[in-house]
Amino acid sequence: MKYLVTGATGRFGNYALDFLKESVPTSDIYALVRSEEKNAALKEAGINLRIGDYADKKSMEKALQGIDRLLFVSGTPGNRQEEHANVVEAAKEAGVSYIAYTSFARADKATSPLAADHIFTEKLIEKTGIAHTFLRNNWYLENEMPIVDAALNGGKFVYAAGQGKTGWALKREYAEVAAKALQGKDFPAILELSGKPVSYEALAAALKTATGMEIEVVSSDNQGFIENLTVNGLPQPIAEMFLSFQSDIKDGQLDVVSDDFEKALGRTLLSLEEGFKELLA
Repeated sequence: MKYLVTGATGRFGNYALDFLKESVPTSDIYALVRSEEKNAALKEAGINLRIGDYADKKSMEKALQGIDRLLFVSGTPGNRQEEHANVVEAAKEAGVSYIAYTSFARADKATSPLAADHIFTEKLIEKTGIAHTFLRNNWYLENEMPIVDAALNGGKFVYAAGQGKTGWALKREYAEVAAKALQGKDFPAILELSGKPVSYEALAAALKTATGMEIEVVSSDNQGFIENLTVNGLPQPIAEMFLSFQSDIKDGQLDVVSDDFEKALGRTLLSLEEGFKELLA
């Protein structure tokens, strides 16, 4: 059985490879990279490299030859639908037997702009008839680090999501489920991977407990949210992107109650307090 992980140079893909290596011979593990020269560390670790780019269908067709099971880590927004179509079509042509795809929380019901590419990709995979698991990941705790860094720097934890709730968990916890799926664990076609949904007020309380710092928690309007991030060093366009995430969360896009995550892991998720301690260590 040959396993390939895309997005291997990113943190999620790296975590997935690490988990995969614990139970699969490295000789059977392949990583998709854009350049062999820049990924010598993976090669030295015994991982087979395949060169490919989502934007280049021919490269994906070549990269997926002989691969049985594929962990398809979603690409970055932009031209994502065309790029994802290249991957899915290449997988079908190469005879890939299974795809685990990193999707978006409740993708089929979500109205967030972030969900559109994932809905498109899920439908493409379904049409191929390839066995699959859609890993509908909620929100990585790491995604909140700009807000956290601003709080640690300026003493104010500022958010604009109102009472909106999110099912945060660590990226490595999501990646562990992805690695389990890739190995052939008996998972359903859809996993709604969400921690217990809580508000930003609860998230801030976890940060205060983890750090022992006195931090003022501020439920802000949009302008105040952006100003807090920019005054603490985040570029305006990035701050505006984070504001769009706040809007989705305020609208309940990530308020997903599901026990799929802990069932798939076979244990409870790390608490938000412990998660912050790990990220800030």
